[in-house]
Amino acid sequence: MFRKAEKSKSKLRLAITGPAGSGKTYSALQVAFGLGGKIGLICTEHGSGELYSNLGEYDIAELTAPFTIEKYIELIKEAEKHYDVIIIDSLSHAWAGEGGLLEQHDKLTAASKSGNSYTSWGKITPLHNKLIETILQSKSHIVATMRAKTEYTITDSNGKQIPKKIGTAPIQRDGMDYEFSIVYDLSIDHLATATKDRTGLFNNSDPFKPSIETGKTLLNWLQNGVEPMKIKTDNEKYSELSENVMNLFAQVDPKNEINRRIKTCIECQWNEQKIIERLNKALSKPAEPAKTDEERLFLLPTEIIELFNSIDPFSTDKKKIDWCKTKNWNEAVILSDLRKEKESLDKKLNKVG
Repeated sequence: MFRKAEKSKSKLRLAITGPAGSGKTYSALQVAFGLGGKIGLICTEHGSGELYSNLGEYDIAELTAPFTIEKYIELIKEAEKHYDVIIIDSLSHAWAGEGGLLEQHDKLTAASKSGNSYTSWGKITPLHNKLIETILQSKSHIVATMRAKTEYTITDSNGKQIPKKIGTAPIQRDGMDYEFSIVYDLSIDHLATATKDRTGLFNNSDPFKPSIETGKTLLNWLQNGVEPMKIKTDNEKYSELSENVMNLFAQVDPKNEINRRIKTCIECQWNEQKIIERLNKALSKPAEPAKTDEERLFLLPTEIIELFNSIDPFSTDKKKIDWCKTKNWNEAVILSDLRKEKESLDKKLNKVG
């Protein structure tokens, strides 16, 4: 159903890229302090995240090699239980670090019979997508840093030619920056340029140093809007069904199998009219007549009948039926007991022989 488009309150999804020494961790912390609340930093940089503990209060969790997607997701989900802002420093290791997706891809390709690297992406891409979904669906603000590939350019300074380090593309899968609402590219001078900005706050700004004020400005924009529409769970949707639907469910499913009922609702896209039509159709369908004992006996596996006749060649159908009833017509139990009885009978006959 269509509805009026309105800006909702949201959580920050900020990526900060830059070459080594550009101030990615420092900038991430400054923005986080401006956002306010408890801060948790996931550090893959050998404890470098603790170097800025003098700036303010935050907690840190070390993520060490192998840098698997599962480790990232586990820490992100654990962090969002306790922290308002999660800093991932850095995301590059998930892609190019030891045990990251590129290394996993190479191992899969080497282990395959064809050696076709293209088919290996079929297993790697879902892992990458799972990490993206975890970041996008997090209940906390996310600030992620990414290393940038480093190149050098020659600049003129007071008549001298001086090499200057610059960052180019982030070290992550191509297109990763599209998943974030804002992307800051940092220069070696610690100046940020917003190469992507859905907020519109930095589109025409000069390069700047990310600060606590930057975080406060972002927070003000994020909180400006209507409350986000809550996505109801299947159980919540089920509890809101009309009395008419519930009465029909009680007739169709007297055992009250909730999962089965919810599955029916999902198949009907939670449309009550469709659910009612489905349930009425089920009620109008004539019930399958119960099988007679003689029909049940006829449908038993051949091995069971052969065992019956081997144990007692003069056994009548009635005798067989009565015995099967004591086993509740459970074929597995019937077969097991008959085999035991046949084995016992054979032993007795062998002794006599």
